[in-house]
Amino acid sequence: MSRDAALGPLSWADSDYTFRLRWSELILLQEATDAGPFALLERLAGKHWLVGDISHTIRLGLIGGGQKPEEALKLVRNYVESRPPAENVMLAYAILAAGVQGAPDEAPGEAEGEDQKGESSMTSPTESSVSP
Repeated sequence: MSRDAALGPLSWADSDYTFRLRWSELILLQEATDAGPFALLERLAGKHWLVGDISHTIRLGLIGGGQKPEEALKLVRNYVESRPPAENVMLAYAILAAGVQGAPDEAPGEAEGEDQKGESSMTSPTESSVSP
């Protein structure tokens, strides 16, 4: 995963693909599923998803990842819509989660509690403060 919310490349279907939901794909996904991104994320995480939630998320993720729309549609027809929905629901969830929340390893700046050399600081942030 990367700073631009791309997921992959992942081995899926017949090759390795990158999935990414940019703002424009999120708008199209919202229109296609009649649900906002976080409502759709909750549906995919639970038991109330619709089959279109899965196929639209993966198709638009492929497009955002660089596939031509015609190729993305072909891949979804061959590897999503012709298979049991449960096979791809977690992939759809991962694509959408990366699109709306970013990747867990995307924290800007350095990790909390690290100094310039990447070593953990043992000094309390309030230790040198004059406040009680």
